[in-house]
Amino acid sequence: MLYHKLIKHSTSKEWTIFIHGAGGSSKVWFKQIRPFSERFNVLLLDLRGHGKSKNIKSPTNYSFEMIANDVIEVLKQNNIDKAHFIGVSLGSIVINQIQVSHPEMVKSMVFSGAITRLNIKSRLLLRIGRILNPFLPYMALYSLFAQIMMPKKNHKQSRILFINEAKKLMTHEFNRWFQLTARLAKHLNYLQDRKIDVHGLYVMGSEDHLFLGPAKDIVKRNKNLILEIVPNCGHVVNVEQSEVFNEVSIAFIDKVSLN
Repeated sequence: MLYHKLIKHSTSKEWTIFIHGAGGSSKVWFKQIRPFSERFNVLLLDLRGHGKSKNIKSPTNYSFEMIANDVIEVLKQNNIDKAHFIGVSLGSIVINQIQVSHPEMVKSMVFSGAITRLNIKSRLLLRIGRILNPFLPYMALYSLFAQIMMPKKNHKQSRILFINEAKKLMTHEFNRWFQLTARLAKHLNYLQDRKIDVHGLYVMGSEDHLFLGPAKDIVKRNKNLILEIVPNCGHVVNVEQSEVFNEVSIAFIDKVSLN
């Protein structure tokens, strides 16, 4: 089972589940732990091959269905029937997969730097990555991706955080995750073309040049989704503008919980 940590609230019955992205770990949520645990029950976890879950044996081929099932297993083990899911970057895809496969367990969704569809730039980036992957050490490729996704000075903290966490990955684990990108566009279309009945909040940085545009399109087409654009912010909003992210996310969860 995945490594996970529970922080239980003395009175709240609401659960918030935090899911990091590829190459990260539960440590990317260090600016969320205190404000969220003061209001809700909190579950932090490390996905298969990441952080303290890096020694879990994995099949050769990863799938988002398998990753989502890992998360669901943790919830069932801890008798959590329904929760608010909070994800960053590729973690947003895991949450959308859970919403498709286990909709009864999803009370709401909150995304920081959500990946919804691939634009021309992100498709080109992944294509170049697949060409370079056999020749470059995985950290060189990951660092290149991080620099392209988070290029500005004000993105430095989140860029360094993600790179440092990725150093803990084994090469074969990185390659298994990277193999998912070959079918990422098709899987994103599958997830986003389905009806979304649950309420969702997209918190996106105004400088997220790869993923803000597609998020706008998704939100525009679905009345259950809300978009919050944070000025002067890149891909990892929960790190770069943590106070804004925490405020709007907690207010959103409070509103959903009352309904």
